Amino acid sequence: MGLTEDRERFREVGETRREDLAEFISHGDLGGSGADRIRIPIKVVDLPAFEYDQRSAGGVGQGGDGQPQPGQPVDPEPGDGDEDGDPGEEGGDHEYYEMDPEEFARELDEALGLDLEPKGKRVVEEVEGDFTDTARTGPRGALDVNEFFKRGLKRHLATDFDESYVREGLFVDGADADDVFAWARGEGVPVSRAWVADAAATLESERGEPVAALDRWESFDALGEEVDRESAAHRIRREGLDSVPFRREDERFRHPEVIEERERNVVVVNVRDASGSMRETKRELVERVFTPMDWYLTGKYDAAEFRYVVHDAEAWEVDREEFFGIQSGGGTRISSAYELVEEILEEYPYSEWNRYVFAAGDSENAASDTTERVIPLMESIDANLHGYVETQPGDGAANARHADEVESAFGDADDVAVARVGEPDDVTEAIYEILSTESEATGSAGGESARGRTDGGERR
Repeated sequence: MGLTEDRERFREVGETRREDLAEFISHGDLGGSGADRIRIPIKVVDLPAFEYDQRSAGGVGQGGDGQPQPGQPVDPEPGDGDEDGDPGEEGGDHEYYEMDPEEFARELDEALGLDLEPKGKRVVEEVEGDFTDTARTGPRGALDVNEFFKRGLKRHLATDFDESYVREGLFVDGADADDVFAWARGEGVPVSRAWVADAAATLESERGEPVAALDRWESFDALGEEVDRESAAHRIRREGLDSVPFRREDERFRHPEVIEERERNVVVVNVRDASGSMRETKRELVERVFTPMDWYLTGKYDAAEFRYVVHDAEAWEVDREEFFGIQSGGGTRISSAYELVEEILEEYPYSEWNRYVFAAGDSENAASDTTERVIPLMESIDANLHGYVETQPGDGAANARHADEVESAFGDADDVAVARVGEPDDVTEAIYEILSTESEATGSAGGESARGRTDGGERR
């Protein structure tokens, strides 16, 4: 077997495992796994291996006397396991592969093409990094000398000017100190009125006549055509710099950068309709969607908490063991569940927690409850993602409108997802529909919800 064929076999191993993962989610026994270890049945795949010929004859080839001939293929010994028959005629053996939630999340990302990158919320630690920050105060030993010098030099260059050029303006016929000051500032020269006045007084003392009588230049335009102004930078390169005037406000002191360590934590509230219409088949579909999403989010975040709410016409909190099996004989009022969710999430401030609310049922609800109560509650509950999974095998009931009404109300909002599951084969597509909505939201500008923000809260 050549190197290319070996690589192809190894690639097929990864593809087979991802196929096993999808099959497990849709049809496998989810009860064999726990919160921290996921146990997935996989087909046994024989990896390529090399073996030496164990025959007594010398060499590993098949030519005469054990000597291989050029171009002769190396065939296995009869009875080494290769038998007549087409590939795939017999069912493969199965073993179990255990993975933790982190590995499960990576495999599901690969299998479904997801790209969820959670961000930290709550600051758990502040550590000091390199001395890259500066402040106006600090110990003398932390003075940033380079920054101190650069600030002083920058100000010096900004205020320095060609004194001889400005002084030449005093020789324009009829120009006094005010005229020269106005001309210099118009030329962008950072000269002060006091400096021009002092220079004019010096000339009048030396010449014994007013500067307005000096007439070397008939106008400022004539002066500009004949005399070039020299920049401060050019003059410093030519003459050097004897000193730089510093001020106290130029001082900057080095401080270590403060780095916030944030915990990527999440709370997930799972909601399920437990009314009389939620028969065993529908409850199993809920479990097949919610359980892998719980594993996935556990693997994606540093800390994950899960709360479970069931409802008929009223809502109550249960533990995970009860969540997927409990059934009541009452009617349905979905808003009762969201009212309880709102209370639960008060324990998890949105500024500190990533929050997910996943609800599932057969879309049957009390008349007008969805539009009048559920949708306003979903709008008011801050969450990274609201998801609703309709589990309705077959054509469904005539009054199963909840999923349609939620979808119509929120449209393409990037923090609300609706998925429909009619049979186990729909499960992985439903998981993708929900989690890919969250993945797309993290890639949008600022992660903002399509339905907007009203409280200034952080959107992951």
